[in-house]
Amino acid sequence: MICEDQSETIDFLRAAARAASGEAPEIVTTHISTVLLFADTAWKLKRAVRLPYVDFSTPERRAAACETEFALNRRAAPRLYRGARQIRRAADGLLGLDGDGALVDALVEMRRFAARDLMETVVREGRLDRATLETLAAHIAAFHAAEPPDRQGGGAAGLARAQAINAQGLRASPLFEAEAREALIAACEAARGAQASLLEARRAAGRVRHCHGDLTLANICLLDGEPTMFDRLDFDAALATTDVLYDIAFTLMDLTRLGRRDLSNELFNRYLDHADEADGLALMPLFMATRAAVRAHVEATRAGEATDPAASAAGRAARGYFDLARALFAPATPMLVAVGGFSGSGKSTLARGLAADVGPAPGARHLASDRLRKAMFGVAATTTLPAEAYAPEASARVYERLYEEAARALAAGGAVVADAVFDRADARAAIEAVACAAGVRFLGLWLDAPDEALRARVAARRGDPSDAGVEVVAAQTARGAGEIAWLRIDARDQAAALSAARGALAATGAASGV
Repeated sequence: MICEDQSETIDFLRAAARAASGEAPEIVTTHISTVLLFADTAWKLKRAVRLPYVDFSTPERRAAACETEFALNRRAAPRLYRGARQIRRAADGLLGLDGDGALVDALVEMRRFAARDLMETVVREGRLDRATLETLAAHIAAFHAAEPPDRQGGGAAGLARAQAINAQGLRASPLFEAEAREALIAACEAARGAQASLLEARRAAGRVRHCHGDLTLANICLLDGEPTMFDRLDFDAALATTDVLYDIAFTLMDLTRLGRRDLSNELFNRYLDHADEADGLALMPLFMATRAAVRAHVEATRAGEATDPAASAAGRAARGYFDLARALFAPATPMLVAVGGFSGSGKSTLARGLAADVGPAPGARHLASDRLRKAMFGVAATTTLPAEAYAPEASARVYERLYEEAARALAAGGAVVADAVFDRADARAAIEAVACAAGVRFLGLWLDAPDEALRARVAARRGDPSDAGVEVVAAQTARGAGEIAWLRIDARDQAAALSAARGALAATGAASGV
């Protein structure tokens, strides 16, 4: 609920912004903020609201929240945040910034960035390239790693609190049909109960930290081309102290909402390349559904301020998030898909495209031998390794690591898409044995392409995890792969190959529903 009329404050800031820039500021309103945009500056005013999860009902509370927001966000976005400022009423009754007199309100001053550089817009317009996505994954992983473990917060109790806030918010809105609403609340609670021991084990292992807390696509931007996280949850440190996978689940859910399951899966896989969190794979549908429910009731609150809540943009968004939360609990069958073929056949491209369709949300753990090799030698994925890194004994270790990581992901309740050359019968048998030992379905795919296509593709590679050149292709094709029992797919056209692989996956009955 709105606790105070802030129109005088907004009028004062509007006039101050016009005086500074010569133009009327653009004003954007969210559920808890009013943002004035002018010249190269953004003034973010806390709205005077009291909600189930935040209390900005007094100037003092809003001023404290601004100070906290500035302190928290300077760590992750020092080039974006300039300071916390106060609005005070002087003896003559006039409002002023950072002057003397009674406290009236407070704001955070930030550097303005272009609206098109907000990550949600970048994704909607199809401008999120793989390099930026990989950088974002690395930034999130580094951000989590820099925060010290908190073994008191989070865990099952922390998630229970978040879900209780969700339940209160969902029940307060007329937008959600009662039976469906209660079913979603019950599903969230049941999934939390089923995973309570894992939640607690991860807390004990130090996986709970003071996270971003609100890592939606609306709180990530491109600043000078660099993905930058901002607007950390500042009003409740306990709510932001949570499992690191619950933190990134917000971003993964948001990408899924926009119909980009492929980006959601890719971001998660690149994050896991940096952060050893595979033991938490079984938690992801629960975490993503809970995050979708958060946004459902937040948007429902915004819709409540509209003349026709159900028809408003916020109302439609609330329903979309609500439906996604329900869909994320749809059952999905864990399985292992292995993709083999000579260098240049398009294994990693196909595996990357297929991974989002396999297993529970956000899709399968994509394990690529090229990336594993680079990680084992302690270099970035696109760093070229010397020839000795490809000696038979080194390659044997890479394949052993691939089997181990696949088994670990399957044991944690996830699905796996593994890509490697797999040109030896024993390697193909070994990866299939991993699926057999885990008791999950197996699908082996072998990609065929003419020699000239293989050579042309590897020659054209730039900034790729694979170091294979035309000489490697020649050696592989000369050696051959023996009798192939896996499903053979014509990989001359990569889009057609992916379509064929998806058809094969669908035939197993194990494709993901979200």
